[in-house]
Amino acid sequence: MITTAIFTERLRLKILTGNDHLFILELVNTPGWLQFIGDRNIKTEEQSKAYIQKVTESPQIHYWTVTPAQENRAIGIITLVKREYLEHFDIGFAFLPDFEGKGYAAEATRAVMYSVPEISKDDKILAITTEENSRSVKLLEKLKFCFESVIEAGGKTLWQYALSKDHLLIGKSVHDFYRIFSNTIQQPEFDRIYELCSPFASIIKKSGDSAEIYDLKSFIGPRKKNLTDGTLTEFSEWETAEETRVVGNIAQRYSTYRKKGMLQGKYFEASGHKMFQLMKENGSWKIVHVIWEDEG
Repeated sequence: MITTAIFTERLRLKILTGNDHLFILELVNTPGWLQFIGDRNIKTEEQSKAYIQKVTESPQIHYWTVTPAQENRAIGIITLVKREYLEHFDIGFAFLPDFEGKGYAAEATRAVMYSVPEISKDDKILAITTEENSRSVKLLEKLKFCFESVIEAGGKTLWQYALSKDHLLIGKSVHDFYRIFSNTIQQPEFDRIYELCSPFASIIKKSGDSAEIYDLKSFIGPRKKNLTDGTLTEFSEWETAEETRVVGNIAQRYSTYRKKGMLQGKYFEASGHKMFQLMKENGSWKIVHVIWEDEG
């Protein structure tokens, strides 16, 4: 069953419904949509409702609306479609002009890729765009999609990009590792670390010339206390950029991150670097080693 509601630090995503007809009417008539996706001839509320009904009735098409956490209006959509002319699911995105260039599309696209089980059942996930859509190409490259081929479909020349299943699953593991320690949206699921990591995983905090070395139990214990006893509140930590290298059944991911929260009632922000080493076991990627260092 498709995931109907997805949450990030800044965004709320929900499955498209008939109540979203005014937003869809606005979105499909923006200059970007008309130029790069095409005119769907949706000019009235009734036509918008009919379009949504067609989308929601198809088992091969899934749309999520994207809404900032502090607002009530949708600003964009993420789409997941199994097209007849593509072998795998195709993920897409479209946002109102005022909300482009703010990182929302990347954040929402990752959220869907990491939250929808149907995606990870496939060998890869695809994305299609046009050569002229430089903003879309730039975003796909930021998400680590790789150019595969030029295809012809519907009278258009399209560029096909792909993200491998390994890169997707590694990204999900790292994403979920960061989210273990966030207590802004929900209570942290501390036991999740034992699912994400190998039982013998080691975690190292580097500070200048010194280093603190943990196993999973000694690492999670003090962090669980701080995140539940009021010491650290409204805390979130997230990846800002990454480079991943996969060789056979082993992988390494260099990750930059930011974090923020209230420490003993005082607001703070910080950033830093993490190195993850992973290995594949029975089709799953397990974290076996993490080392990190905060900046400054």
